[in-house]
Amino acid sequence: MSGTQVKRAFEYRFYPTEEQAAELSRTFGCVRKVYNLALDARTRAWFTEQRRVNYNETSAMLTAWKKSEDLAFLGEVSSVPLQQTLRHLQGAFTAFFDKRAKYPRFKSRKKSRASAEYTRSAFKWRDGQLTLAKMREPLNIVWSRPLPEGAEPSTVTVSRDSADRWFVSILVETSVNHHTPTDQAVGVDAGITSLATLSTGEKITNPKHSDRERARLAKAQRDLGRKEKGSNNRAKARLKVARVQAKIADRRRDHLHKVTTRLVSENQTVVIEDLSVRNMVNNRRLSRAISDASWAEMRSMLEYKCAWYGRDLVVIDRWFPSSKTCSECGKLTESMQLNVREWTCDGCGARHDRDINAAKNILAAGLAVTACGAGVRPQRETSRTGRPATKQELSDVSRMESPRL
Repeated sequence: MSGTQVKRAFEYRFYPTEEQAAELSRTFGCVRKVYNLALDARTRAWFTEQRRVNYNETSAMLTAWKKSEDLAFLGEVSSVPLQQTLRHLQGAFTAFFDKRAKYPRFKSRKKSRASAEYTRSAFKWRDGQLTLAKMREPLNIVWSRPLPEGAEPSTVTVSRDSADRWFVSILVETSVNHHTPTDQAVGVDAGITSLATLSTGEKITNPKHSDRERARLAKAQRDLGRKEKGSNNRAKARLKVARVQAKIADRRRDHLHKVTTRLVSENQTVVIEDLSVRNMVNNRRLSRAISDASWAEMRSMLEYKCAWYGRDLVVIDRWFPSSKTCSECGKLTESMQLNVREWTCDGCGARHDRDINAAKNILAAGLAVTACGAGVRPQRETSRTGRPATKQELSDVSRMESPRL
């Protein structure tokens, strides 16, 4: 069975000592400061001189900043995370100029995730223990799963989330074996009531993790709103809110991993729609449910898992009328309201479940694309009428009084 060499990150929780927490907090602050300073310098250079500043120039600026009286504290932490954040900024500008991302934004102390990246020269890996630069003791890591045998870390990223949990992400190069080839293929129709409906007729239930914790989260948010800004009690209340939200996110991610791993292991070809989730969440009635379903994260997982394990992921055009087309005879129904969950084809008389029929059509379209060698169909950001791109099934929700999802 063939394998693929991939760079894979393994994330673990760790519990720093007071000294380590203080050192990492200083490093996080310096990383954020350098990023913002470099972004400001590059922005001013462009808008005042129409000049692009590259990584080498910002690296020279960093050396000058360290020598200045106001920014001398930058020299108290490891220089590697500071250089790495300049490289990240360079990557952000490259993506912007290639029109793959928006203009880089400044990092906020409250809203941005605190993190620092260390390359091989800034940490010591010995006997399964990790010691970062400027630290005397190794990190107290909870090894929830072992690293691949013989793997040597190339990059280490330390972070702290809003729930005050510390994580270390260890990047290693390892071999991933392809799954045994199979003739199975599946079409996946993403939904809200059901997280995904498969062309086999199976419906994968949406756990709706946000709903399970909604009362608890609402209470924590009300308590936060009553606390005085800047007080210790407000900080404690904010932490309670963050912990509830972190639990929801962890459960959602765990469920998506199980679903996508199963789809990839059982099928040689997985066919999905090209959904524009960013536009969908603008619908006020469905934004919470769409965010809780995390379709974008599910697609991301399918993409890298298919690449790792030798599977094919086919993405069809979001404007393909999967729900309104009969999977038996191919007749297209002119219009269909969202609350119509079952319907009968006027052409052949076949009775359809809306979602299962859509999944079958998605599979057929994906196999047709693969057979003709066309690859992934082109993506469009707007429809022919100029309206924002969105999932066809959700386009009429705003006009409906009580949609049944």
